[in-house]
Amino acid sequence: MKLSCTECGQGRSITDPVWRCECGGLLQVEQRLGELDGEKLRRVFDERLAHRNTPYASGVWRYKELIHPELPVERIVTKYEGNTGLYDSEPVRRFTGVRDLRLKAQSENPSGSFKDNGMTVAVSQGAWLGYERFACSSTGNTSSSLAMYAALSGKASYVFVPEEGVAGGKVLQTAAYGARMIRFKGTYDDGICFLERHAAELGLYVCNSMNPFRIEGQKSIVYEIAQALNWMLPDWIVLPGGALSNGSALGKGLQDMLATGLISRMPRVAVVQAEGASPFHRMIERGLKELTPEPRPHTLASALNIGNPPSWKKAAAVLQATCGVTVSVTDEEIMEAKAVIDRAGIGCEPASAASAAGLRKLVARGIVDKDETAVCLLTGHMLKDTDALQRYVTREAADAGMPVSSALELEQVKERM
Repeated sequence: MKLSCTECGQGRSITDPVWRCECGGLLQVEQRLGELDGEKLRRVFDERLAHRNTPYASGVWRYKELIHPELPVERIVTKYEGNTGLYDSEPVRRFTGVRDLRLKAQSENPSGSFKDNGMTVAVSQGAWLGYERFACSSTGNTSSSLAMYAALSGKASYVFVPEEGVAGGKVLQTAAYGARMIRFKGTYDDGICFLERHAAELGLYVCNSMNPFRIEGQKSIVYEIAQALNWMLPDWIVLPGGALSNGSALGKGLQDMLATGLISRMPRVAVVQAEGASPFHRMIERGLKELTPEPRPHTLASALNIGNPPSWKKAAAVLQATCGVTVSVTDEEIMEAKAVIDRAGIGCEPASAASAAGLRKLVARGIVDKDETAVCLLTGHMLKDTDALQRYVTREAADAGMPVSSALELEQVKERM
C-alpha cells in the first residue's frame, strides 16, 4: 500500500502527511488488488453484516481490506457510519422517468451527510500519524463531519468557513461539536488555497477531498450499493458534483471492485452540477482539457457552491473510464426534485436533489433510456439547509392559500383540511 501521484506516478509512503505531488498532481492510495480474492471478500463482507459494536459494524470499515488494510483496528475512529438506506420510491421513479430507481440516502449518516464515509478514514489516518489538529475549508457538510470525528477522537478541529453561501444550520452543527471556526471573506476555494500554503506551518492535518484517505473512505458508498444489490450494479449511478470528491471516490471504488472480481462490469456515472456553479460540466460539455474556475459561484444548493473543484482531474478520469456524462440543473429544477423526494418520505437537502433533477433531464434528452436502471445518491439530510427549506415550504403554503395561523375551531380546521 502506497501513495502515488495521479499525474506523474511518483510514489510516496502512506505515512507522508501530504496530498499533492511536487508536480502539482493529487495523490491517491494504491494497493495490490490483484492479490485479493473477490469470492473470499464477498464472504467476509457478508459475515460482517452481523457485527455489532466493533469497527466492522461500520459501513466503511466492513470493507477494511479495500479501504485501509494497514491501519491497526484499535486506531479506527468510527461512529458506525455508512449502513445507509437504499430505497425504492415510486413517486421519485415517476418523476425521473426510469423504470427502476433506487435512492442511496447518505443523509442517514451520523452527522447527516456522505462526508462521514470519508472522514472516518481521514481522521483515523491523521490520528495514527500523531496529529492533534485537524482542519478543512467547508461550505458546511465537511466541517460538521470533521468536527464530529475530531471531537470523538479527542482532537482539535479548525474550520475555515466563507461568510457567504453557507447554510446556517451546518455552521451551528459544526460549532456544537466544538470546532474552532474561522470565518473569512471569500469562497471555499480561497480557504483551500490558504490551507495548501499554510497547513504544515500551522501543524494542521487537512481533511478536505484532496486528502487521499478521504477518497478511500468514500469508496465504501459504492461498495454498500453493490453489496445491497447482490454485487450487481445498476446501469447508472447519478450523483451531485461540488468539489467532485464523490465522483472521484466512486470511480475508484468501481475500479477496485472490478480488479478484485467483486463485480463483472462497470456502470456509467453521471455527475450533476447546479447551473450557477458548474465549471466541470461546462468543461466536459465543450470538450475542453482544462477547467476554468467560476469566480463567483452561486446556487441555493449550498453544498454545490464551489467554483474551483479540487478533484476535477480525477472526476474527468472517472467519466472517461465509465463512459460517463455531466449535466447541469437550475435551482428551480433542484427544488422541484427536492419536493418530490421529501413528499416521498425520504427527504434530502437541495444539493442531494440535484441527482434526481439531473437524471430526469438525462432521460428527457434520451441519454439515459427509460428502461435502464439507476441509483441516485442523496448526499445530505433535509435539515442540513434549513434556510432553503423554509423558503420553499413557506412559498408552498402561500401558494396553497394557507393562513399562517387560525383559531382552533372545528369548522376552520375542516376548511384547512
